Amino acid sequence: MDPLTRLQILSTDSQYDLACACGSGNHEHRKRTRDGSRWLYPVPLAAGGRSLMFKTLLSNCCVNDCKYCPLRGDANAERCSLTPEEAVRLFLRHHERQWLLGLFLSSGVCGSPDRTMDHLIAAAEILRRKHRYRGYIHLKIIPGASEAAMEEALRYSSAVSLNIEVPGRRHFQQLSDRKDFDRDIVAPLRYLARQTAPEGPFSRVRCTTQFIVGASDETDREIIRYMDGIYNRLRFERIYFSAYQPGLGAGSIPGERDFTLAPEDRLTREHRLYQVDWLLRRYRFTPDEMEFGEDGNLSLAADPKQIWAARHPEFFPVNANQAAPEALLRVPGLGPVAVDRILQARQIHRLTSLDGIRIAAAYRRKAAAYLTY
Repeated sequence: MDPLTRLQILSTDSQYDLACACGSGNHEHRKRTRDGSRWLYPVPLAAGGRSLMFKTLLSNCCVNDCKYCPLRGDANAERCSLTPEEAVRLFLRHHERQWLLGLFLSSGVCGSPDRTMDHLIAAAEILRRKHRYRGYIHLKIIPGASEAAMEEALRYSSAVSLNIEVPGRRHFQQLSDRKDFDRDIVAPLRYLARQTAPEGPFSRVRCTTQFIVGASDETDREIIRYMDGIYNRLRFERIYFSAYQPGLGAGSIPGERDFTLAPEDRLTREHRLYQVDWLLRRYRFTPDEMEFGEDGNLSLAADPKQIWAARHPEFFPVNANQAAPEALLRVPGLGPVAVDRILQARQIHRLTSLDGIRIAAAYRRKAAAYLTY
């Protein structure tokens, strides 16, 4: 196959890794290019707005046996690879036609983790050294990679990611016989955390990770407990979630064997976890404040912030003119942007309602039941 045909296959297969884009809203879905390929992903920018990321695998060949993955070693997939030089040429060709935020490179495991890392690092090194590229490069860290390989990846990257996959060893053992949770996942995650800490040698590099939700029989409570450690101990920047959809993996895993949720409910579960992620990162909630059912899972019927408000009527109403930002963030319908606008408006005049403050009408109506003036 010619390089462009291989890229079309590999960029399509890269959809299973969400660690550079959330993918939880229509505006965050990947976009087709004019020639019909699908490898551009929207990414939020720190200063606002969005840009596009060129995303692909270097290879979809893999020696691992991750039972949730349609590219696992014994799966029936159309296999192909790009050389580092080919990947760089294709990226630069597209970059010349349309400005891109940068490049996201991942790969199946070809031979060994370090051999695969060599190929990923080589592509980044060619871009940085030969082509003097100063833009964004996100490299996937292959589970089981050596510290030396991770250090080289950090040297050329703007961001790196290593998927934690599941919350704990028991669940991991249900999904892979070849990989070891402590050796191949936990130890590298801790190494990346040390290297990218504020006092570390690569403090400029962002770190993210991802859970595969529903391939094992984990509960939301278990995932959120691990989220707390990833954010507050490892200090990673983002956590992503990918809902496992039956039919992609092996029939022996819980996600296939004990399938109870409809596909749309699995996506709702993923969405609820993203909502909790926002509550922890932006709304100043703690994991202990999340409400779970008897099965240890979040409600699929209502968002976790709304449920918290219903369980704590003593907290409301909140005075819009006097309340601290932390209290306003607890009000259903109000997010960080809306709270900032309320704080700015009340410095100018006393509020009697949210009318006149640039907040969507549906959110104003939701918040009205929880506010006083």
